[in-house]
Amino acid sequence: MIVKTQYVTFDQELKLRSGATLGPITLAYETYGELNADKSNAILVLHALSGDAHVAGRHAASDTKPGWWDEAVGPGKAFDTNKYFIICSNVIGGCKGSTGPATVNPKTGKPYGLSFPVITVADMVDAERLLIDHLGIDKLLTVTGGSLGGMRALQWAVSYPDRIRSAIVLAATARVSAQSIALNEVARQAIYADPNWKRGDYYDGERPNVGLALARMIGHISYLSETSMREKFGRLLQEREQYGYEFNTEFRVESYLKHQGLTFTKRFDANTFLYITKAIDYFDLSLGLSSLAEAFRNVTAKFMIVSYSSDWLYPAAESEEMVRALLQNGVDATYVEIKSDYGHDSFLLEVDRLGGLTNDFLARVQKPHPAPKHKK
Repeated sequence: MIVKTQYVTFDQELKLRSGATLGPITLAYETYGELNADKSNAILVLHALSGDAHVAGRHAASDTKPGWWDEAVGPGKAFDTNKYFIICSNVIGGCKGSTGPATVNPKTGKPYGLSFPVITVADMVDAERLLIDHLGIDKLLTVTGGSLGGMRALQWAVSYPDRIRSAIVLAATARVSAQSIALNEVARQAIYADPNWKRGDYYDGERPNVGLALARMIGHISYLSETSMREKFGRLLQEREQYGYEFNTEFRVESYLKHQGLTFTKRFDANTFLYITKAIDYFDLSLGLSSLAEAFRNVTAKFMIVSYSSDWLYPAAESEEMVRALLQNGVDATYVEIKSDYGHDSFLLEVDRLGGLTNDFLARVQKPHPAPKHKK
């Protein structure tokens, strides 16, 4: 499946939760499948921290790797492009085509850097709503995503309850914990400590790749589980048979993390990492309210919440809290905990089980409501 990234620019100011404004705004997005006549089959897929608009397929036949969720999006897959019109866009603050800190500020002619305003998950969703308006879609069949994508799915249901029929939330939370904030802060400190960062003003010189690679290594540990790391790496050595009693890379897990960090620097921007992790830290649907249940008081969408047994970044207990809050408001909410050893990354890897759940859930969402019975 060959796909092309598209771009749309909104020549307007978006009012952000911080009180600042941002505009004009460009969003990079891709679409898959066909929008039906009444525009009722549109699904918005929402990427996680390091994702982008390229969710599936290839940009060219020569591409060595497909999109980040190719196993889930396509003909006959969990999000079947024979049935549904799939949309995926890069978030504002991103670095893969949407307006972010690496974008040239039209007022200065230079990249925004740290002059880019701090954004929130709600701001990301507001920008995505502009895209859905641009596509002429009044109501999405569902919004879905894992991790940060799951947070945005929740925010869509809260911010725009009349614009979605359902939400599929994977490996997410309604309010980020102190532990998650701590991990994100340590990762950010790695970037701050890189002398090439220069308080975000590095676009005309060397990039802070050492700091960004270390930040990715820290984050990647939180995406795995102890079981998956033990089974994949154990205490095996890399390209040697005995300890070297030195500080070079010796263990396979060390080599793996270094590879992940280096690869990340080739496709991601350090400032974008700072902005998106900060948006994740700020995420708290219950902020200023008496309870999480109060946050869902106007929600009308059907929900499917999926957690994964070995996910210690956003553990099952946080998904269960969401389900209880939804049920307190009479929201139709289905909850599934999938047994998996893959940790937080399970939402990207346990695609077969998700496919069955998604097919059943969307069939129920699309089922016509019975006509009300008239009293005699």
